[in-house]
Amino acid sequence: MKQDMIVILDLGSTENTVIARQIRDLGVYSEIHPHDITPDELKALNNVKGIILNGGVNRVVDGVEIDVNPAIYDCGYPMMAIDHAPAKCAEKYDTLPDEATVKTFLFDTCKAEANWNMKNFIEDQVEIVRRQVGDKKVLLALSGGVDSSVVAALLLKAIGKQLVCVHVNHGLMRKNESENVIEVFRNQLNANLIYVDATDRFLDKLAGVADPEQKRKIIGGEFIRVFEEEARKLEGIDFLGQGTIYPDIIESGTKTAKCVKSHHNVGGLPEDLQFELVEPLAQLFKDEVRACGVELGLPAEMVYRQPFPGPGLGVRCLGAITRERLAALRESDAILREEFAKAGLDKKVWQYFTVIPDFKAVGVRDNARSMGYMVVIRAVNTIDAMTASIERLDYDFLEKVVARITDEVKSVSRVCYELTPKPVATIEFE
Repeated sequence: MKQDMIVILDLGSTENTVIARQIRDLGVYSEIHPHDITPDELKALNNVKGIILNGGVNRVVDGVEIDVNPAIYDCGYPMMAIDHAPAKCAEKYDTLPDEATVKTFLFDTCKAEANWNMKNFIEDQVEIVRRQVGDKKVLLALSGGVDSSVVAALLLKAIGKQLVCVHVNHGLMRKNESENVIEVFRNQLNANLIYVDATDRFLDKLAGVADPEQKRKIIGGEFIRVFEEEARKLEGIDFLGQGTIYPDIIESGTKTAKCVKSHHNVGGLPEDLQFELVEPLAQLFKDEVRACGVELGLPAEMVYRQPFPGPGLGVRCLGAITRERLAALRESDAILREEFAKAGLDKKVWQYFTVIPDFKAVGVRDNARSMGYMVVIRAVNTIDAMTASIERLDYDFLEKVVARITDEVKSVSRVCYELTPKPVATIEFE
């Protein structure tokens, strides 16, 4: 590994990502690991220059105050303790230290070099992937979203034709999404791409399922089943590539933090998974994933496209999914995206989409009372997906969107604009 590393051990802090990003912003690579990491596991990490013990409000687990493995103190690494972390360290702070203090710890105490950059990160991951995969093949779920596109480009750089991309149309894609994926990856980037239309299979499995966590797990589990079936048709498939990024892991829960929601590529994997995982982006925040894509030479329109969740429209068609509501959702979302592009807002707003709740509201259509669906518009801005603010859209623009949706999507009777930031809301509704 070409980059020096500072290891952050999670002792119940809610601000692990804050200190991790602060360190990376100073040019030093950082990773967050569980408090009970063993000395052997720590030594297996390359170029560790120092350790930060990051305590906090969740340090008491099941009535017991957690601590690091006692042998960690004897490993010889410089240590800093933050916020109710163990008092055995020479440097101890009750709150997050300021930038000057962190700089002193990184560069004077730990003697770390500011060599964290995307070029070095990619070179490291290429080496790690080649060592992990050897001469075997990797099966990758290629949705065409930012994360899967960047991981595809990175794996193509690392192992070339050993990568087999599979695009599964689960019936929960945005309008024309599958067609665009085929055009870009198969026709333009010459990737080894297998297309699977599993629309009926997914929607049949999801019929009548209203619980968001259950929906995510069904979608994630069914994805794996599809891949297993595709793998049986191929030879030498031992690995599953995934575009897991760090916010996915954080929100799916750690040993000291509760689950916010299971992500399809973290909490939805079946226990009898037949593949070893390859996750080269797992330590990157969203803005870093985009920077990685740029460094890999992906086109800007692909790297900076708005994120789309792995479960797709399945977590935007709230409650039990029906084909009618799904069709209305797909059309309303396409209209919103068209109008955002016309107004130049697609270059300004990080993520924008529609959702449809599982109920109808009374309206008037053709001079008669009618019951129709409600479309909710959400538009947010964020840097790392850990927090998000609401975009203040112009009312004239909103009225134009409302007019188009209610005119073109006949099953819709109302359109609302949602105003809750993250926190307290998450970016997605489910």
